[in-house]
Amino acid sequence: MTDKSRTERPPVSSDTVTTVLKRVIAENGREHLRGYLAAIACLVVVAMTTAFTAWIMESVVNEAFANKRADLVLIICGAIFVAFVLRGFATYYEAVILSKIGNNIVARYQRRLYSHLMALSVGFFSESRSAYLAAQISQNVTGIRDVLNMTVTSLARDVLTLVALIGVMISKDWLLTLIVFVVAPPLLLGLRYVSKRLRSATREAVELNSHVLGAMQETIQGITIVKAFTMEDQLRGKVEAIIDEAERRSNRIARLTERTAPMTETFAGFAISGVLAYAAYRSIYGDVMPGAFFAFVAALLMAYDPARRLARLQVSLERAAVNARMIYEVLDLKPRQADRADAKPLAITDASIDFRNVRFGYSEGETILKGVSFTAEGGRTTALVGPSGAGKSTVISLIPRFYDPAEGEILIDGQDIAHVTKQSLRNAIAYVSQQPYLFEGTIRDNIRYGRPEASDAEVEAAARHAYAHDFILAQPLGYDTPVGENGVTLSGGQRQRLSIARALVRNAPILLLDEATSALDTESEQAVQKALDEAMSGRTVVVIAHRLSTVVRADKIVAMQDGRVIEEGTHEELAARENGLYARLNNLQAPAVSAGK
Repeated sequence: MTDKSRTERPPVSSDTVTTVLKRVIAENGREHLRGYLAAIACLVVVAMTTAFTAWIMESVVNEAFANKRADLVLIICGAIFVAFVLRGFATYYEAVILSKIGNNIVARYQRRLYSHLMALSVGFFSESRSAYLAAQISQNVTGIRDVLNMTVTSLARDVLTLVALIGVMISKDWLLTLIVFVVAPPLLLGLRYVSKRLRSATREAVELNSHVLGAMQETIQGITIVKAFTMEDQLRGKVEAIIDEAERRSNRIARLTERTAPMTETFAGFAISGVLAYAAYRSIYGDVMPGAFFAFVAALLMAYDPARRLARLQVSLERAAVNARMIYEVLDLKPRQADRADAKPLAITDASIDFRNVRFGYSEGETILKGVSFTAEGGRTTALVGPSGAGKSTVISLIPRFYDPAEGEILIDGQDIAHVTKQSLRNAIAYVSQQPYLFEGTIRDNIRYGRPEASDAEVEAAARHAYAHDFILAQPLGYDTPVGENGVTLSGGQRQRLSIARALVRNAPILLLDEATSALDTESEQAVQKALDEAMSGRTVVVIAHRLSTVVRADKIVAMQDGRVIEEGTHEELAARENGLYARLNNLQAPAVSAGK
């Protein structure tokens, strides 16, 4: 089985809202218990003051208007005023507390997601579009917060308010209350049907919106290629098709979500009209005091809002739970390259690297390396050469365990790297990739990423060795100049020299160079090659170069073709072999090779 077939792929979760809710509470409930209890206390105050306002309506109508008790009016009005003040402050504190808790939950899951993504293998990111992944995470991370906050507010505010108001309604007239609830079961069945339909539509909408954001991000990152190849119309058509589909899906969600409105309004209309008809009949023919009726109607009208919110709760929770599930699908991925139970720190002596019959492919049924065996001797330079597609970059990527071989072993000083900790392995390696990448921040920050504890003097020394010091000083703020997104303010050659400086400041015993001078002009290449010659001294270096002029002084040259090692030796030995692979490549580049010697 190849490495990529073992990479992390998330299963599509079918967890119910209840399952997601239990997990969210288990992970966050204890952490924020005090805050939620305080919020619940505030919501209880909101529920009780709302019910009190409805309950006191009977006294308002009967004592103030029917019995004309002026002595009680001031007390009643004062009580109502106090109730509204309490409800206002309780609402404020509840909203602030839940917002702080929600913001903390979002921040915690963002940190957790980032940390988890860093633990996943390179294979995962090779299979996942970065723009799509970033967009999906940014859209979904709030789903966990919403699941908790909606549950708390619904249970503590809406349920309590509704129960209290129903209590007021029953105390005023139990028969009228019974009329109200005759039509409740059909409403609940209708809402359950809508929520089921909404679940799949919400997931599809999230994925489509992620594709939209991903496509836009890719266009921005590759805008120079878009402009150079006049791809505007092609990409516009592609993105607009995705946007149209996302719009249709969002419209479907809107139709499903808003179907709760006619259901609840029909329920409310039927209940209120029935109550009014019954109350009017009793008042006309039974000579019943109107106070209880007004209190009942007030409670009924006040109960409408929490009832409507609760009716929509399952629909809203379903949408939030879909977002939460998609976050958990990422968090539940198990890193396939986790350190083994017997893993030990790598002990470096000579830093020799041995490939023993290594086979590897990026996907099922594909074989890139077909039994590769060679030794990169400690403290010496080994160059990998060969035509494109020979497997050279794949060999380089296996040494830091970006991927694991399907068969065979890779040993450093006799230690199988599959049985050492990745941290210790990668701490012993400095890497310069074919495509230099810089991070948001200053030039100094980007060099220091190679070794965070490096002093300013060491950073500047590495820049000098990489022949970057002079152009850095020419920048507006020198070493403190921001590089922009992926070094957009610098040329390709400047970015590569900073990448080399980052590797040099690491001061690791193993140096991997994957076409490290490919982005440089001839003058810069010669300068950096001198710096690399100095940096290679005393280190184990594995270097790839298509231009043989950069590797003629290597201690060993390994020629590869079609995933196999064809020949090994020094430049002189291989160049002298008639019909050898290296000899053919050397003849094709003879003037350049002679210049590099």
